[in-house]
Amino acid sequence: MCNLACFFIETFGCQMNVYDSEKLAGILSELGYLPTNDVSQASIVVLNTCCIRNTAENKVLGRIGELKKLKDKNREILIILVGCMIQQEDKAKELLKKHSFIDIFIGTKNLNKLSAIIKNTLQDKKNEKHSEKIFVEPFSINNDYIEQITTPAYRTSFPNAWVNIISGCNNFCSYCIVPYVRGREKSIHPDIIYAEVVSLLEKGYKEITLLGQNVNSYGNDSLEGWNFNELLIRLAKINMKYRLRFMTSNPKDLTPEIISTVREYNNISKHIHLPLQSGSNRILQLMNRKYTYEDYYDLTKKIKKIPDVAITTDIMVGFPTETEEDFLDTLRAVEDIKFHNAFMFVYSARTGTQASKMPQLPNKIKKERITRLVGMQNGISQNISQKYIGKTYEVLIEDTIKGSNKVCGRTDNGRLVSMAGERELIGKFVNVNIITTKGSSLIGEIEND
Repeated sequence: MCNLACFFIETFGCQMNVYDSEKLAGILSELGYLPTNDVSQASIVVLNTCCIRNTAENKVLGRIGELKKLKDKNREILIILVGCMIQQEDKAKELLKKHSFIDIFIGTKNLNKLSAIIKNTLQDKKNEKHSEKIFVEPFSINNDYIEQITTPAYRTSFPNAWVNIISGCNNFCSYCIVPYVRGREKSIHPDIIYAEVVSLLEKGYKEITLLGQNVNSYGNDSLEGWNFNELLIRLAKINMKYRLRFMTSNPKDLTPEIISTVREYNNISKHIHLPLQSGSNRILQLMNRKYTYEDYYDLTKKIKKIPDVAITTDIMVGFPTETEEDFLDTLRAVEDIKFHNAFMFVYSARTGTQASKMPQLPNKIKKERITRLVGMQNGISQNISQKYIGKTYEVLIEDTIKGSNKVCGRTDNGRLVSMAGERELIGKFVNVNIITTKGSSLIGEIEND
């Protein structure tokens, strides 16, 4: 172990978890710990869990097995399990029973208590006191109060920064566990969001992504006179060079005013991530999505009136009772809309949701359908990429490409571009001419001034 006290955080799941991990890193930094990329060098290891899909849970469980070996070699290391998996009462108790070597179990709602819990646990270890595992009970679905972590985030994604604007969700899609583990919607006051964004821009960040399970619902819970469109306009008027993104939008709440605002302000990214989930109205109804495919399609036509806009989506395959005709409706939707990209996944039952009680499809059918869907979407993405060749786009350089003398970044509408360049370009806007493509990614050359 290194002489300095270090922490290692591993994040599973969505962008909301990335934001939570930065907050957790802030807590550990205030306690005097330094970050490390080598788990074997850490004094504290935190797994920030996700329970939205089986794949995320399985990755967590696999990682826990690896950490047991680490704990066997070093009994002083502190291992902490946090996040949404702990908010599921049955899962939390199962983890607590099976993995006794983990020191702290704490759910999403109680992360603001983590600093005190770590201090107490370390003191108990120092005093060689026997203490029970720390386990904070999950909160009830009826509890719509979510405490905010006030510790500044330890940012790790320069020049990009994530800013949470709303916690929880009120939609109760039949397949989704989020309302049960994150609670009801709770909007953060616009003055707090504004101050955080300005502070980040003053520190040199160039891209801000507003986060929420459903960002369009911002302000519906308690903020009189404020909604998501008003927040977008206020932030877009900040007189600094930067890009403003947001995700995720629910189609039922994406208003014409929001689309108009995205079109009007140059610093709002011309990229809208709009989950479709299914092209079948029957399945959408079973999912409790509260829109039809026709509603969704009309919405995409309005969005496409924005010049150079990119629409990306989420699509689920193998939802309970999905027939071949339902799936063909989804394929037709993908062909008609022509998404720039799509996150495509197989439905996995989440205990406690309504969909988990419905008749489930065989895995063989799910795998066959996801293969067909991915093949179609990849072809569409590659065809769209061809249209970028020979054109010049402003790209924000985000990172270097390991093992090469290249850098990568994104266009205003979110397309990934790689090009020759040095690390010093990270955080800068450059004009890039697109010369070829690789799959759905673009390859370009930086234009000289």
